Amino acid sequence: MRTLPKELEALTGISLSSQQLSALEIYAQELMDWNQRYSLTAIHEPELVRVKHFLDSLSAFSALRNTPVVRIVDVGTGAGFPGLPLKILCPHIQLTLMESVEKKVRFCEHIVERLGLEGVEIVRERAEIVGQDARFREQFDWAVARAVALMPILMEYLLPLVRVGGHVLAMKGESGPAEVHSADNALELLGGRLQRLIPVTLPGVVEQRYLVVVDKVAATPEKYPRRVGIPAKRPL
Repeated sequence: MRTLPKELEALTGISLSSQQLSALEIYAQELMDWNQRYSLTAIHEPELVRVKHFLDSLSAFSALRNTPVVRIVDVGTGAGFPGLPLKILCPHIQLTLMESVEKKVRFCEHIVERLGLEGVEIVRERAEIVGQDARFREQFDWAVARAVALMPILMEYLLPLVRVGGHVLAMKGESGPAEVHSADNALELLGGRLQRLIPVTLPGVVEQRYLVVVDKVAATPEKYPRRVGIPAKRPL
């Protein structure tokens, strides 16, 4: 993790404090320890954890910078990515982590307690349910997701959670540009409009990454998201 500050500065231009780096080091060690018992993620090697989990998550700041960021929801957060690294980087944000798998929820709860993070809510529920809950619907400045679903499906998960004037961030691999084209109908129906694609090149990773930024320009019709399982079965 010691090379992370230089890699992050080269990638995004931002610097980590010693306290932030220490928190990320603790997080990484806890992740590797838990992975041996519970297999939270497919990545186990320390070098890959640093690049493909932490550096990749923090690259999202390239999309968030210079925008109002108070409330963020991370949908399908898994072991806390990208939400918890972003919370460590930007302590002021009010973060909601959404995850339906119990062992991953327990790990996120453990990390929040271990690092003494405040302003973090963890919701164990499916996105289709939360998107119809008045406590969360159209309440967030940003909804983010990494490696959750194809774009047409993902937009039905994320856009209902974002306020008009807010944004969605989909973190994608090399298929990002093609997936964006496939989501044109979903964006139109759900009140979204593509803003831009930001290419991201991670050190030592051949595959090009993309940050897909979508603006919420109109309220999402009340019937979306549809009930659990339908967005994946019948994408818009």
